[in-house]
Amino acid sequence: MSETGAPPLDARTAALVRVAAAVARGKAPELEMRFAAARDARVPGLWIEELLLQSMLVVGYPLALVAFGTWRGLGAPIVGDGAGAGAGPEDLAHADWEAWAARGAVVCREVYGRAYHKLLVNLRALHPALEHLVLVDAYGKVIGRPGLDLKRRELCTVATTAVLGTAEQLHSHLRGALNTGAAGAEIEAVLRLIGEDLDADQRRVAEEQWLDVKRRKL
Repeated sequence: MSETGAPPLDARTAALVRVAAAVARGKAPELEMRFAAARDARVPGLWIEELLLQSMLVVGYPLALVAFGTWRGLGAPIVGDGAGAGAGPEDLAHADWEAWAARGAVVCREVYGRAYHKLLVNLRALHPALEHLVLVDAYGKVIGRPGLDLKRRELCTVATTAVLGTAEQLHSHLRGALNTGAAGAEIEAVLRLIGEDLDADQRRVAEEQWLDVKRRKL
């Protein structure tokens, strides 16, 4: 609870985070229950659509497509498909590659903060194409889209990477959540909220990574 007695996460954000965790687990019955809970909490359909789109970057196409299929199976209409003017928050026929690259650099810098330039160096060392794929395709085309604010995107990514047990990526996005405006109490609320989705090893990884981030940033 916060100092005012209010929960650290509002009901809509909490429901969205629980959907993010379920996407990483890839179990259709669980997804159905969490989608239903999100609707009960009045989570905008556009938020869910944007979460599912960004999930392709974190969990990969196979699990993201399971989630999309389950969501559509519940009768959810397509929101923000970018098929044309007025169809959603952004037309996929975007201006040009340079616009995505510029937006991607801005969004990625906001998420990674002081570690932004180190990230670029590390990506280039892994493969020359990775820098452009991350900045343009991930951050420019997907994460930088309107429809879901960056702080909620990062809180959902914290949930997803915690369920996946990917320590380095979880550490980065715990920092990213702080960099994009999340309070420590909100992040801890996310980790508590998804506790039932984590096995003992995943829970240990999440606790260790968050403790390290707090030592460095808070």
